[in-house]
Amino acid sequence: MDLEVENRMLVSELIRKVLVGVLTVREAVTMFPFDTDDKSIEAAYHALIHYEADEDLRKRDIMYKEEQDEYLELIFQTLANGENLPDNIIRNYEKYYPKANIPHRHDTMGAIKSFFRFLNIK
Repeated sequence: MDLEVENRMLVSELIRKVLVGVLTVREAVTMFPFDTDDKSIEAAYHALIHYEADEDLRKRDIMYKEEQDEYLELIFQTLANGENLPDNIIRNYEKYYPKANIPHRHDTMGAIKSFFRFLNIK
């Protein structure tokens, strides 16, 4: 199986576990594939971060909660099939976040990449 498809399936499972309450968002994002350039995985990362950031709003507004849950379900089902997320979802995040803050590998090269990200250098 292609590495990109495997990574998408992994991210899909992480999102599913967040939705059913097995994992927290923080735990899930630390398990994302390292150093990926897959735009679908980056968009899924941002969707999870927003899911956590909207926790208070989700508690106050049941309609918003249901909408956001359905949105994440669409993302996890699409990635589970190894498919790209729709372009509109990817573009929506790209206009605000050119690159996801997905963790780098825990080696020398990963440390260098993290340092450059900290300095905001590509």
